[in-house]
Amino acid sequence: MSRGVVLIILIALAVIMVNQAFYTVDERQNAIVTRFGKIIDIKTTPGLGTKTPFIDSVNYLDSRLLRVDMVPSMFPDRDQQFLTIDAYTRYTIVDPRQFYEKLGTKANAADRVGKIVSSVLREEVAKMTREEIIGGQLDQTTGIVTKLDTRQRLLDRVKFAARQSQGSLGIEIMDVRIKRADFPEAVEQNIFTRMRSEREKLAKGFRSEGDKTVLEITSDVDAQRIIILAEAHKLSNIIRGEGDALAIEMFAKAMQLNPDLSAKYDPSVLQDTESLEFYRFKRSLEAYAKFLRSNSTLVLSTDSELFHFLQDPRAKTSR
Repeated sequence: MSRGVVLIILIALAVIMVNQAFYTVDERQNAIVTRFGKIIDIKTTPGLGTKTPFIDSVNYLDSRLLRVDMVPSMFPDRDQQFLTIDAYTRYTIVDPRQFYEKLGTKANAADRVGKIVSSVLREEVAKMTREEIIGGQLDQTTGIVTKLDTRQRLLDRVKFAARQSQGSLGIEIMDVRIKRADFPEAVEQNIFTRMRSEREKLAKGFRSEGDKTVLEITSDVDAQRIIILAEAHKLSNIIRGEGDALAIEMFAKAMQLNPDLSAKYDPSVLQDTESLEFYRFKRSLEAYAKFLRSNSTLVLSTDSELFHFLQDPRAKTSR
């Protein structure tokens, strides 16, 4: 083996030894050095660390705030009514040694934290109503949800109880939040149906009030129309009567001033018998036309003067 090849092998071994003997830790991590599964060193500050090559191994733990998303589940409330809650929690590793010994990995920690928070959340939800959790505090006297900070108080109690239950796991639960709290799908559909029925009932009431108002307005307008028409007919009859009276008065004055005109229109002053009969015949025709237009039924004797000209055109009246 040539001297150059040996040198290359030595350099490669040196690089491997250095790489195995040193490790780095940044500000986002904690490092745990183990030998055959036992912890021999913990480094929580950023920088360069050393370990025994090929024997020791380094396990890195995240020192940042970690989030665990819980599986959406159904929780019974105080009235045994179910509520679907989707929540998440945040925790941080405060003791790397305990964390590594009790939990080991991030996945195990997420599972354990999720179970702790879910159990505590179930206990706290069972102390409240769905309306309080979703909307706020329920006033027992009025039945109205008034305060909107009850959910935050619920989360504060859950966080406190979870911290008490976390034990010596090397973690601290920092926060618990509810992403969504809603009614189950079946209950939600019933609520929508009830809301729709209430809105339809309200709309029906509005339409009924509108129809009532329209009827009142229409009745008032009809009554006013009848009154106006009656007043108009009354005024028309008064004017027509006054006009007829004025015409008669003027006609009487004209006949007084002109005797010939009086003889022309007054049958009592007609001296000619034929003229008098023609006048009576003409008046009978006018009466016939008036009766026929009115569609009236008359019960008269056949001896009535009204039928003389119908029975015998040459007949003469008694007058």
